[in-house]
Amino acid sequence: MTVLETIRKRYSCRAYQQKSIEPDKLDTILEAARLAPSARNMQDWRFVVATDSQIKRQVAETTNRPDVFAKAGAIIAACSNSDYVMRCGQAIAPIDVAIALEHICLQATDLGLGTCWIGSFDPEKVRSILGIPADIEVIELMAVGYPADSKPEPKREPMERIVSFEKWKF
Repeated sequence: MTVLETIRKRYSCRAYQQKSIEPDKLDTILEAARLAPSARNMQDWRFVVATDSQIKRQVAETTNRPDVFAKAGAIIAACSNSDYVMRCGQAIAPIDVAIALEHICLQATDLGLGTCWIGSFDPEKVRSILGIPADIEVIELMAVGYPADSKPEPKREPMERIVSFEKWKF
């Protein structure tokens, strides 16, 4: 698959087979995250990967769709150990973590796995369940697993509605 084909194939999977992810596939998607760029190459992301069914269930219970996400092969808690703010005024934590998570999404898609970004969760409960220290920010969760659904390519705005050259022309 080309990168663009993988991007087109990726979607937010909201139904998973109750099937474990092979360790080599999990290693490959985590390697994709490790290779992600980060501000000042700080590599501030940290990932806690829940694959145990009891722990996945507990983490899933902190979300808006516990029955869906508990069936995924893994739930990844994506965290940051940095409070660094770039000169432009943006904190690196959510940006760096988002880049790494999208690497996970694309690599997982290429391997036949589905993913879903989970922003509707209780970070303090996740912190407690996974033993994440208080000085580490829990940014996002991501479900990863074998899809039990499929979706067509989503509709997207045409290029002329989202891109202009040289000046703002919207």
